[in-house]
Amino acid sequence: MPKTKFPAVVSTFVVCYAFWVLLTWTFTVQELAAGAVVSLAVALFSARFFIHERAFWLFNPVKLGSALLFWLILFPVEMIKANVDVAKRCFGGCKNVNPGIVKVPVDLKSDYGQAALANAITLTPGTITMDVAEEDGQTYYYIHWIDVTKPSGQEAGDAIKGTLEKGLRRVWE
Repeated sequence: MPKTKFPAVVSTFVVCYAFWVLLTWTFTVQELAAGAVVSLAVALFSARFFIHERAFWLFNPVKLGSALLFWLILFPVEMIKANVDVAKRCFGGCKNVNPGIVKVPVDLKSDYGQAALANAITLTPGTITMDVAEEDGQTYYYIHWIDVTKPSGQEAGDAIKGTLEKGLRRVWE
């Protein structure tokens, strides 16, 4: 079992405690103390799974701002566009549906960035990230797509990933 490093525990505690405060939105002493105890317990048990290197990267104002910009503005806009596209296909009698699996190259190097991109793609309607593979030093996603207009490669990747990969690159690279 790997040893948990102190900076990883502190960083995980701060993030968990911030979520606790945001979710409960109460500022009584009892609630804040309970949140601190629960956050510390979660941090002690889970920090080694979440933070492998650069424990305080999120506390960089540029990275934090980029993350907030991505998850609060960029990702919701992409999700709304995908919802409208799928709704048009459904209400149009499902005539414009050409499902299939495409192989898409990914340029993110960070494991966290790749996981965030795969999740963002899966959360947008019309796409599901099925597999992540590495071939010859290049990472590829195999994505089930509702409308395969381009079978694979960079063009399919641009159509599916849109601005998601660029936004996540600012956060994770």
